[in-house]
Amino acid sequence: MRRYVTEFIGTYFLVFTIGCTVLAVAPLAPIAIGAVLMVMVYAGGHVSGAHYNPAVTLAVLLRGRIGLADAVAYWGAQLVAGVLAALTALYVVNPTHVSQLSPSGRELPVSLVAEALFTFALAYVVLNAATSKDHPGNSFYGLAIGFTVAAGAFAVGGVSGGAFNPAVAVGAATMGLFAWSKIWIWLVADLAGGALAGLVFLALNPQDRAPLEASAA
Repeated sequence: MRRYVTEFIGTYFLVFTIGCTVLAVAPLAPIAIGAVLMVMVYAGGHVSGAHYNPAVTLAVLLRGRIGLADAVAYWGAQLVAGVLAALTALYVVNPTHVSQLSPSGRELPVSLVAEALFTFALAYVVLNAATSKDHPGNSFYGLAIGFTVAAGAFAVGGVSGGAFNPAVAVGAATMGLFAWSKIWIWLVADLAGGALAGLVFLALNPQDRAPLEASAA
C-alpha cells in the first residue's frame, strides 16, 4: 500500500504544479514542472519507483520490473491523483478563462507524433537511468527524468500541450485545458510511446530482461 500512496502523492504534486502554472500562465512553467517531477522522483523512487505516469508504468511492466497487479493499482492511484490535483489547482488559481486545446486537421497527427515521441523519450530515460543494471544506485536519475519533461514541455508544449502522461492528460481535461472529446489523442500517443520505450529498452539491453531484486525506479 505504501507504494500506491507514494504514486498518488507524486502524481498529485506533478499535476497540481502543472495546473497552477498553466492556469496562471506562468512564463517558466516547464522549469517548475520539471523541477517538481525531479524532487518527487528523488522523494519516492526508493519506495514505489516514482513512476507518476501510467505510460512509464506500462514501460516498466513490459521491461519486467513490476507485475500486472501492481501496475493496475499504480494506474488507479495515478489517475485518481490527477483528477483530485486538477480540482485543487482550479480552486487555488480560480482562473477567469481557460483556453482549451482541441487538436483537429493537421494539428491532430502532429499532436499524436509530438506526444508519442516525448513520452517515448521520458520512459526511455526512466528505464535506462533508473532501472538499468549498468547504473546501480546512481544519483542522477531524478535530474535526467525531470529535465526530459522540461525539455519536452519547452519543445512541443505549444503544439500538443506537453502532457507525456495519461494522468496529466486526464487532469488537464478536468481543468478544461484539454477537450474531453479529444482525450484519446493523449491516451493513445502516451501509452504507445511508453510501450515502445519498454520494447526498445529490452531490445538494446537483453541482459536486463530478468527482474532485479531491488528497484530504483
